[in-house]
Order: sequence, then structure tokens, then C-alpha cells
Amino acid sequence: MTTPALLPLSGRRIPPRSLGPSSSVSFPHHRATLRLSEKFILLLILSAFITLCFGAFFFLPDSSKHKRFDLGLEDVLIPHVDTSKGGKDVGGYLIHGQGHDQHRHREEEERLRNKIRADHEKALEEAKEKLKKSHSELQAEIQTEKNKIIQSLKTKGSKPLPPVPVPSLVGIKSGDPTDPDIREKRDKIKEMMKHAWENYRQYGWGHNELKPIARKGHSTNIFGNSQLGATIVDALDTLYIMGLHDEFKEGQDWIDNHLDFSVNSEVSVFEVNIRFIGGLLAAYYLSGQEVFKIKAVQLAGKLLPAFNTPTGIPWAMVNLKSGVGRNWGWASAGSSILSEFGTLHMEFVHLSYLTGNPVYYEKVMHIRKLLQKMDRPNGLYPNYLNPRTGRWGQHHTSMGGLGDSFYEYLLKAWLMSDKMDTEARKMYDDAVEAIEKHLIRKSNGGLTFIGEWKNGHLERKMGHLTCFAGGLFALGADGSRDDKAGHYLQLGAEIAHTCHESYDRTTLKLGPEAFKFDGGVEAVAVRQNEKYYILRPEVIETYWYMWRFTHDPKYRQWGWEAAQAIDKYCRVSGGFSGVKDVYSSAPTYDDVQQSFFLAETLKYLYLLFSNDDLLPLDHWVFNTEAHPLPILRLANTTLSGNHVYR
Repeated sequence: MTTPALLPLSGRRIPPRSLGPSSSVSFPHHRATLRLSEKFILLLILSAFITLCFGAFFFLPDSSKHKRFDLGLEDVLIPHVDTSKGGKDVGGYLIHGQGHDQHRHREEEERLRNKIRADHEKALEEAKEKLKKSHSELQAEIQTEKNKIIQSLKTKGSKPLPPVPVPSLVGIKSGDPTDPDIREKRDKIKEMMKHAWENYRQYGWGHNELKPIARKGHSTNIFGNSQLGATIVDALDTLYIMGLHDEFKEGQDWIDNHLDFSVNSEVSVFEVNIRFIGGLLAAYYLSGQEVFKIKAVQLAGKLLPAFNTPTGIPWAMVNLKSGVGRNWGWASAGSSILSEFGTLHMEFVHLSYLTGNPVYYEKVMHIRKLLQKMDRPNGLYPNYLNPRTGRWGQHHTSMGGLGDSFYEYLLKAWLMSDKMDTEARKMYDDAVEAIEKHLIRKSNGGLTFIGEWKNGHLERKMGHLTCFAGGLFALGADGSRDDKAGHYLQLGAEIAHTCHESYDRTTLKLGPEAFKFDGGVEAVAVRQNEKYYILRPEVIETYWYMWRFTHDPKYRQWGWEAAQAIDKYCRVSGGFSGVKDVYSSAPTYDDVQQSFFLAETLKYLYLLFSNDDLLPLDHWVFNTEAHPLPILRLANTTLSGNHVYR
């Protein structure tokens, strides 16, 4: 299938089909309201003063036409009640005070002229003072006034959220390694993060992503046409756990003052959920700053109209202003995509937990109930489901793009519920058994891989996105049925080895987007448009999970090899860029610094070289964009505001 340019691509999500990195599409503006230029503001100020000055000549009283210039001081107009007491009847009203002395009229007119003249002189003096100020000072004053208006609108339109207990948060500021070699490597990852952030701040601030070579902002259709600062939101929790608190505060200030979801912009429900809602919730839990929770809830309200379909399966895209939704044109006769509508559960459960509003929880549970009722060919979930008819689209099943994070969120729903959501665990176990039976194979060279099922045929190709599965199998080993924990930990290790081979068999030691297992070709990309590396995190993510569960030093070694390759071949003076051909010794750049590079790739590398007490897995669950959310233990869900989740 050929994928057109409208494609939601990033992190663990839908892979490109015909698009190579040269398309400059992001894989997965500044506030539209009150956007007045400084010149326009100055023109307004000068116009006001001129109008005020000349307007007086038109409004000063003309004694030849009026005997009274009424400013509402003493004389008033009142309904006519009696004309027998010296008053003059004028159109049903009495004008009182017409017997007053003419001298008093002239005094009042003179007093009024003096007052207007004084006001004019004062206004002109203020205008002169304004014009003496520098451009930057005027800019600062205008921004201050803008912020005041924005803040007043926020205060006027926001409802206070109910108080809820924050779950027990463990391991936020830990993880310092004692081994000097490991500490040095971790410091290097931190330096890479600072390089990526500082260049984004300098050249792309407020834009969704950065073009590090062109040194300007970058965006793609998954974020619509607005500057939503995706990199800022996505990077916040990484900055926080790395101890980069000044940079974190910069991001927080931008979000507080500029992040606005009341824009006429069509966005990907899935991408905005995992990057923005996930990122804001993680930042809230880590820092305790209410602004992140408030923004997450505001955005969630904008996504809810996407669920207004005949089945309750959400549209892929929704307009944040109008609430109108639709699906990607290329997706199997207007279908919704499994990995998109199936990757909302973690964030939406936390939204219900924090707000006391059951609507978020009900939306994702409705999706689950519908899926449970449907027949599944060979026990597999096809990647496409029509939201109008409730029927599967074409029978294509993948644990890579289009399917991947659906399976991830089944397991993580169970973990996040403190292992109380046994329904989710059963769905995960059933799915993995079918995947093992139909999709997982060994190559002639002994490499375990996960293929794709297409209309009854197994395609012996594995995507970089699929490499997350090694970590997933390890994460789900404990609690697996039939005492198969050892089996799934070993399966995770085999997938990690295969994905490492896909890196090791390239010139740059960076993995391609997809690689084949046909004939003598193993773990190598064949098509030119599958040879690129766009700073993806999935292989490093699996290394980290395998390290946490086994402490085998090879995973740190493999992670360090990847970090060195990224620093050597993807680093440019303006940030980090993807490369178009990992088999070329002189690769060209795609000139995109993906937001998920800061959210995921660098975070997993930093965690790989940290101690296990930093974000321990018995207290935190990571969403598919690597945003950590706390486990909601039963003790926390019985307190005020949490009856919904209970």
C-alpha cells in the first residue's frame, strides 16, 4: 500500500510506506489569539491620541444651537408629569433648570474646555514618552498587556478541579550511579539533551519541532497548522528527571503563557494524546505544578468530540475549535487505526482520576467492550476498524506500526491499576499467544523476528517500531499465565538481539526503518526508502527494559554504542537530525529534530545509565511516548474525588 503525505508518524506509531526521510515529514503556531504586531499596536496608540485631540472640536458645545451642555451633573431628563410649574414640555420630557443664569452656562463650558485641554496635553506627553522608548521596551510592554488579557481570560473560563490525593511518588530525584564510568556516560547523555534543547529554544521556540540545519521551526500535519510547542511539552519530564530545572521552568512559563488549544487546527487525536496529555500529566506528577494538570484537562475536552461516531470508536483527527472529526484518507476505506484508538487508556484513566469526571474512563472502556465482542481472525486483531459500521477493515495485523501500542496499553492498563485490571491482562495474554503462533519466527541465521500478517500471508519483515516488543515481553513476563515468565524474558532478549543486529549490520551503527529476513538477507533493509534513521527510540527502549530486568552489562554497552553513533552522525551545530541512509558512509540529513528524540530516545538512554531507583517500575508506568505515570494503587483511589476510578 502506498501511503500519501498525510500520515501520522512518530515514536511508536504508524510507519511510512512510500515516504522516505527526504519528504521532511515528522514521524510520529505561538498563540493565534491576540497576535498583534508591535507596529499595529503603535498605530492604534497614535490613532487614539489623534482622535482624542481632534474629536474635542466636534463635541464642544455650540451655544447658538444649545442652551445647555448636559454632562449629567445637575440637570437631568425626566418623563413629563406636569407642565404647570414653570417647566417646558419637550417631546414628553421636562428640561429642568432653564431659568438658570447664562453666566453659569459659560463657566461650565469654560471648565469643560479646560478639562479637555488638560487631558489632551497629558495624553500627548504620554505619547512622547512612549516614542522615546526602545523597540524592546515597547515590545515588553505590549507582551505584558497581552499576558494580562490572556490571564484574565483563563481565570474567567476555567473551572477549579476537585482536590484529589497525589499517588505515592517514588524515585523522582534518585538514580545517581556510583561507578564513575557510568556517571560519565550519563553526563554525556545529559549534555546531548542540553544541546538539543538549547538549539530548539534558540531557533524553534514555540514551534512544534526544529529544523536543525535550516535553523528554524518545523511542523507536520499531525499537529495541524498551529504552533503548539510540541517539543516543549514532550521534553518537560526528561528535563525534570535530568535535573535541568532552569530549562524546565522555561518550558513551564511558555506553557502557562502561550499554550492555547482554542485554535482552528486539525490534529491527530493519538499523537496529541500521547505527547501532550501524556507529557502534561507526567510533568504535573513530577513537579506538582497545577498548570500542567489544568492544560491537560483543557486539551482532553477538545478531543472528546472525536468519539462522536456511530460506534464510539474515535476519529483519527479532530478540529480543536469546531470538534469536527475524520479519518486518514489512506486508511482502509475510512477506518480508524488500532494503534491509535487503542492507545488512549492510560492517559484517559488518569484524567478521570484527577478530575472525578467518569467520561474519559467510560470512553476508553467502551472501546474495550466493543473489541471484546468482535471476532478476531486467528485470534489476531486487524489494524483497521470502521467507526461507522463497527467492522474490521482489511485483515492486516502488525506488532509494529498500525498495531504496536494497542498491545502495549493492554499490559500497561493492568500494571497501572496495580494489577487489579485482570480483564486487560487477559486480553494481553490472549493477543500475545496469537502473535507467537502466527507472527514470530526464527530466521535461517537464528534471529527471532516478528513479521506482519497480511491476508493470510506472513511478510518476513520487521520494522524499527516493532523493536519495542522486546521490552514489552520482558515487562509482561511477571504475571504471565502458565508460569511462562522465563519464556517471555528470553523472548524479549531474543528480540533485543535481533534489533541490535539491525544496528550492527549498518555502516553508521544505527538501525534502519525496516529490515527483511528473506533468503540470505537478514536484519538488513532492502528498499531505499527503508534505510533511514529518524532518531527513533524503540531499540534503546528495549535495551533499558532488558537492563532493568536482567542487569546484563551488554545492554548498557549496546546503548552506549547507539548513543555514540547518534552523537557522531546525527549531531549538527543546530541540534540533532535524522539521516537518510544508515548504510552510507557519507549520509545526508533529513533536517528534522523530532520531539520524541527528547521525550523518548534521550530519556531511555539517561535511564539506562542511572540506578534502578530512578522511576522504579513498581511505582511508574511509561506511556508509549515514554512519559511516566504513577501506578494508581487501591489505597489512593478510595479517597475524595476518586470514586470514578474506584
